[in-house]
Amino acid sequence: MRRKIVAGNWKMNKNVIDAQQLMVQLLSYKNNNATNCEVWIAPPALYLMMAKDIFEKDEIGVFAQDMSEYESGAYTGEISADMLESIDASGSLIGHSERRQYHGETDSHCNKKVKLALDKGLIPVYCNGETLEQRKAGQHFEVVKNQTEVALFTLSAEEIKKVVIAYEPVWAIGTGETATPEQAQEIHAHIRSIIAAKYGQEVADEVSILYGGSVKPDNAKEIFSQPDIDGGLIGGAALKLEDFSKIIEAFN
Repeated sequence: MRRKIVAGNWKMNKNVIDAQQLMVQLLSYKNNNATNCEVWIAPPALYLMMAKDIFEKDEIGVFAQDMSEYESGAYTGEISADMLESIDASGSLIGHSERRQYHGETDSHCNKKVKLALDKGLIPVYCNGETLEQRKAGQHFEVVKNQTEVALFTLSAEEIKKVVIAYEPVWAIGTGETATPEQAQEIHAHIRSIIAAKYGQEVADEVSILYGGSVKPDNAKEIFSQPDIDGGLIGGAALKLEDFSKIIEAFN
């Protein structure tokens, strides 16, 4: 059985008081409600240790929003895999579309980060997906194929089973637009077929692939019901417990 996951990416939101309040609310919710999926959050880096303190029994996975491709050294502002491992973080998002758009991150950078995360026992959540222009040009299958191959295909079969992939149609992030469940399923199945062609169907069937494009309480159940969609990487709706909890409950 592939793991089912609802992960909240807080991006650059919440002051420390509001962040703590949401974490405490989320912990209380998780302790008082049976869930049929794993619950993860990726708060701003400043709050990672606070999150680990609050979620000390690992009821909720704590992920960085990014990590360095380098092990250590003179890389001002960066966070290393060793640092994340030292606070018992669960893993890190890697290659989010906003890192690509605003910071020039490439799939080659992502490849180094994914391998380093795995070497340190962290879970890499590798993000890929096409832009609106690429979708309109009918390039989305090839774009996602290239991203997957460059970032992940230096891994062994055992390693790739530990990677979580988050497909993000870039045109649906923060725009209110959402791929239809059928569009999302089509790409998720495509990604799984690419992995199967390289590593075999049995390996591909163990890789969790999340959908990351404006998932909301009112569309989560239909999206998560698709056979190759194993959960969601949630943005704005993860910032309010009322919305985030309803998305978690889409698996009930």
